[in-house]
Amino acid sequence: MAHITASVYTSHVPAIGVALDLGKTQEPYWQPLFAGYEPSKQWMKDNKPDVVFLVYNDHATAFSLEVIPTFAIGCAAEFEPADEGWGPRPVPKVIGHPELAAHIAQSVIQQDFDLTIVNKMPVDHGLTVPLSLMCGEQDPKTGAWPCPVIPFHVNVVQYPVPSGRRCFALGQAIRRAVESFDEPLKVQIWGTGGMSHQLQGARAGLINRAWDNAWLDQLIADPKGCSEVPHIDYVREAGSEGIELVMWLIARGAMADVAGGPAPTVKHRFYHVPASNTAVGHLILENNI
Repeated sequence: MAHITASVYTSHVPAIGVALDLGKTQEPYWQPLFAGYEPSKQWMKDNKPDVVFLVYNDHATAFSLEVIPTFAIGCAAEFEPADEGWGPRPVPKVIGHPELAAHIAQSVIQQDFDLTIVNKMPVDHGLTVPLSLMCGEQDPKTGAWPCPVIPFHVNVVQYPVPSGRRCFALGQAIRRAVESFDEPLKVQIWGTGGMSHQLQGARAGLINRAWDNAWLDQLIADPKGCSEVPHIDYVREAGSEGIELVMWLIARGAMADVAGGPAPTVKHRFYHVPASNTAVGHLILENNI
């Protein structure tokens, strides 16, 4: 049967993609950030999954204010990089895994989570920046990402957004769905977005290093307690866009210890400020099963 081998957590700052695409990774401002992902790229090579289930939020490219699904799963065979106003990122298209995606949709919907099934959508920096950080730069014409990816969109842009508790429970449902798929696939689940940042208003540029790292500590050691953090705490402490962190709880909820298994191993943890006007957080947890 399929099983989840690890969870990966990372910010998906659009400026990171710009730095990559313009060859700025070794500039003094950016070099410390990209150095923090070098161990992750090696880990990814050493622990290549068969499929990545990647949780992210669309930034008004696939979904406008006309239609805003709370949770949407990409079931297509492939997904093109989105044009976010300055042309698509020069990265390969994303190859999906329609069979596993359809199975997860069937299972999770039967567990009473309402998913929107999407058979065509462009994928923006929320998905492609984490792939670049973890997998390295790829030639858009001749290269390819190392494995299929199932995009999973969460609305954290337009209120109301799902609670951390709901996202944590959804991760548990996704784990059960993966484990009921009748192929011996190694699956990684990634949660992306955050950490503390605010893009507008009087607090634009807010970064809360202490809160971010305390939240990471709790995500590792007490994920259920972390899932109980109310929305107002994210807004107050991590800024209006800090709410993206609820997507990390989907990935954390899918880990074995949440279902009574052994605690995961922390393989890498990294935190850096600033990247543009955002705090960057990163974590890799391996299941011990």
